[in-house]
Amino acid sequence: MRTRLAILALTAALCSAEDYVPGPDSHRQPGVPQGKVTRHEWTSSIYPGTVRDYWIYVPAQYKPEKPACTMVFQDGATFVNETGAFRATIVFDNLIHKGDMPVTIGVFITPGVVPGKTANAQSRFNRSAEYDAVGPRFPTFLIEEVLAEVGKHYNLSNNPDDRAISGSSSGGNASMNAAWTRPDVFHRVLSFIGGFTNLRGDHIYPSLVRKMETKPLRIFLQDGLQDVYVYSNYELGLALQHANYDYKLVIGTEAHNSKHSSAILPDALRWLWRDYGKPIAKPTGGSRHFLTNNVVLDNDPGWQLVSDGHKFTEGPAVDPQGNVYFSDIPNSRIHKIDAAGKVSLFKDNTGEANGLMFGPDGRLYACQNGRNRIVAYSMDGRESVIAEDVNSNDLAINPRGEIYFTDPANKRIWLVDTKGSKRVVHQSTANGMLLPNGIRFSPDHGFIQVADTLSRWIWSFSVQPDGSLTNGVPFHRLELPDEVENGPLRSGADGMTVDTEGFLYVATKLGIQIADPAGRTVGILNKPDTSDPSNVVFAGPELQALYVTAGPKVYRRPIKRKGMFPWVAVTPPRPRL
Repeated sequence: MRTRLAILALTAALCSAEDYVPGPDSHRQPGVPQGKVTRHEWTSSIYPGTVRDYWIYVPAQYKPEKPACTMVFQDGATFVNETGAFRATIVFDNLIHKGDMPVTIGVFITPGVVPGKTANAQSRFNRSAEYDAVGPRFPTFLIEEVLAEVGKHYNLSNNPDDRAISGSSSGGNASMNAAWTRPDVFHRVLSFIGGFTNLRGDHIYPSLVRKMETKPLRIFLQDGLQDVYVYSNYELGLALQHANYDYKLVIGTEAHNSKHSSAILPDALRWLWRDYGKPIAKPTGGSRHFLTNNVVLDNDPGWQLVSDGHKFTEGPAVDPQGNVYFSDIPNSRIHKIDAAGKVSLFKDNTGEANGLMFGPDGRLYACQNGRNRIVAYSMDGRESVIAEDVNSNDLAINPRGEIYFTDPANKRIWLVDTKGSKRVVHQSTANGMLLPNGIRFSPDHGFIQVADTLSRWIWSFSVQPDGSLTNGVPFHRLELPDEVENGPLRSGADGMTVDTEGFLYVATKLGIQIADPAGRTVGILNKPDTSDPSNVVFAGPELQALYVTAGPKVYRRPIKRKGMFPWVAVTPPRPRL
């Protein structure tokens, strides 16, 4: 990597800037029908107090009875200007006329401004807050406000293959963020001189591209050798290459300006819209992508809905046959999913049972929140009280039948021994866990891992022969969603499971994060739907299916990795460090 960057730097020093001149497709051509451009103003509620201009370009070939493609441009005034550098509407006219891109409505949007108190007062300029941010807020604004408004007047296709998004500099960042966050809406990205550096967190994209489940995106990146951001584009390009994305990185000789990008706009659009009509697929087989190589199946079916219609699902637990039991907390029920996917009621009136786990005796243990106790159910539904007067959330059971459980309200971890005696084995201090939640043993039961919902950490403790916990540290480091949207450094880490190699699977706000035994997050499976997942477990006849509880639903997904029964100790292989 250093060698390649050094070559880039040397090339930048030796080469002279090329004379980039827009070609014929950037100029008006005889006989080419001209589209219509109208100017509008928008006051946002998602960005309170901001006002902005936007323009709508409608090609001459648009027919209301046929849904049109859509392309959104950030810094819209720059792109829509027919006497400026990009002349995007002229390029659209020429390429649509030639059939080099489909009939596409252009939406050109300026960043928001909160006007000052008076005409001479300073306004608040929202460009960086919108464009450089990572997370769902900006794409939500585009989708729910601007595109929804444009869709009232024009027939826009809802197919994400028919949606493209573009911008320059921070506008390129915003475009990448919008498609990355909402691939259900945008599949095509065009970024000119994007600055994927730590302005508001954009430097994280190369890491996320390598870690997160791949998305059906086509991405065009451009920058210049004299631009300070060229290295960040090169790094992002390498990440896209290693994950086998359909991407293109074009490096010119210019600095942070529009000379090169405006000259290649027609060719960039041709590449972006090539083979229109053929679906853009999720990449597979990336050379350096953990999920596609180690977790996801080659013919991955994605998340499959198993059960719906509940209020809030939690606590999935696997029995010795590979069946799954899960709790519906508000309804005070526990349901069973058998190997064929049939869902049945196992137990009603469960006292708002939450965390569940089978023990070595074959019984199902439950954190019975509504009754402040832990109970065990035999397979005929008979209930036995294990511990009373406890606040419990999730539990883990070792081969001896000893139970560890989290007490989030009091920031404690408890142990219930085989005689029913209970004691606190960890009390969180001011610098400790903020909200202990999910709890699971390592494969050989030598360590116990506890999710801290309000931070980015999974804590690890050594388990001593007498059951006490020592050497507690924040060990597994999770990725975080955007801080502005989700509060201070909150992963939402909840339930967990482990595979036979000691990799930890954690239900979080970003999806199912997978951390290796050294504590590094190496992969992130997408959330099954818009609900935050609450818990995850390996189940099925071969323990090669992940079951995830998420809001009112339960999902299943077959994967390459293999789980383990949590009450059985397994020695994992030595991890790669």
